[in-house]
Amino acid sequence: MSVTQTSWESAVRHLFEDAYPYDATGPCRHEDWVLDVLALMARVTDPRGWAGLDDAAQNPEREASPMYPFVAHPPEYVARRLQEIDRNSAEKLLLALTDDGCTHSHLGRFAESREELRMMAQTILARFGDCASYQTNVNRPGHVCGSLDFTTSDWAYSPLSVYTEDYGLIVVTGTEVGMFWNFADY
Repeated sequence: MSVTQTSWESAVRHLFEDAYPYDATGPCRHEDWVLDVLALMARVTDPRGWAGLDDAAQNPEREASPMYPFVAHPPEYVARRLQEIDRNSAEKLLLALTDDGCTHSHLGRFAESREELRMMAQTILARFGDCASYQTNVNRPGHVCGSLDFTTSDWAYSPLSVYTEDYGLIVVTGTEVGMFWNFADY
């Protein structure tokens, strides 16, 4: 699947504009891509100039902490909280990130069918090609290693922000790192 700037930005905006998102892409410059994730949390520029979403961009908290709402952790801390998942789970996770709770229960609020929403998730991932790897701080173990099961009520996550809940997807290629995150505070 080929993707254009317009189709990618449209899919990101449509899926995540009602969440409290941080959706951005930065360059992958290090063999240890977690260093690039930390740079992305600090708001590096998208190498292609494509627009993401950053609801915390204008938050006054960013003056004291440029990574806000993320907490400045060492790379080892972040790496231990991430697990690799397969592409199918990454698509499903993107849909779960469209609202609080990291579930698919709220997808009914969209006018589009589940298949149309999944195509938008595929458009987002198409930017990163077929050789990307996918990481998440969400633990919803499926029956196959590296998969997530969104039908189970048993799940956990490893927060990386100041919020009581945050969950997301990191996409890594040889040239780019994408981050799709949602935050909730209860």
